[in-house]
Amino acid sequence: MMQKLSENVLDKFSMDFLRNQVLKNAYGNDDTVIAVRDPRILLVWYLFFGLVPWFVNDLPFLLGCFLLVMVTTILAKVAGLVLLLFAVGVFSQTGYLLIATWIFGGDASAIAPLLVLTLKVATISLASVTVFSGLDPDRLSNGLMWFGCPERLSFSISYAYRMLPMLMEEFQNVLLSYRLRGNPPAHETVPGKIKYLIYQIKIIIHAFYPLMLNTAKRSRTTVEALEIKGYRYAAVNKEVRKMKLSSLKVTYDDLIFLAISFLWVAVTVLVSTLV
Repeated sequence: MMQKLSENVLDKFSMDFLRNQVLKNAYGNDDTVIAVRDPRILLVWYLFFGLVPWFVNDLPFLLGCFLLVMVTTILAKVAGLVLLLFAVGVFSQTGYLLIATWIFGGDASAIAPLLVLTLKVATISLASVTVFSGLDPDRLSNGLMWFGCPERLSFSISYAYRMLPMLMEEFQNVLLSYRLRGNPPAHETVPGKIKYLIYQIKIIIHAFYPLMLNTAKRSRTTVEALEIKGYRYAAVNKEVRKMKLSSLKVTYDDLIFLAISFLWVAVTVLVSTLV
């Protein structure tokens, strides 16, 4: 029974599963409530919820912000793998300290500061997950460009998104080539499973250099194609910039989204003041 369960877990976390989760998170959320918002509105929203919690230590305010970004994360339909990484990251940074303090008899004076720190990290992380899961590379690039971000920098961010599937495909190909040429140890017993895990880790380490080399070759082809199409001229041409940003439009729904968000923040500030 345990062997079948472990095999099912390993099947779930295959390279195809990871690649599908990354693609879904970057390109598969274009029909959600968050994804249809104007990228400029989302970036302004993110600047507030990504910076303000760091400078506030009020527990009711942080709890209210956390509940709001948790709702927006649900609306953004974030991939399960990203949520798992978020949970592991928060727990590894502050969550385990909070649990350890509570288990070993810490009083409210010790738990409250840890809870504040945990809420800060969780709120900012969920705000980042919401925004960058709801924006595809092109809309994110356009939003940054509208705010005056250098075109090459905004394009680099967009291009990094597009490189993710390529990186994962190359990584899978390199791993398969190592496995075809390798001789993995038997993993029927517990010591064999440990040896097999070490073997897999060694393969991943050895795959790093050919992965970077193959990706660099593909990147050079992409850069050459961009140069042929006049990318550098388009990057500094005002007419091209105007045409590219003409698709951005703030709607009433965008303003309602902002109004609801900051109305909720005002309510949490009021509750915090009363408490």
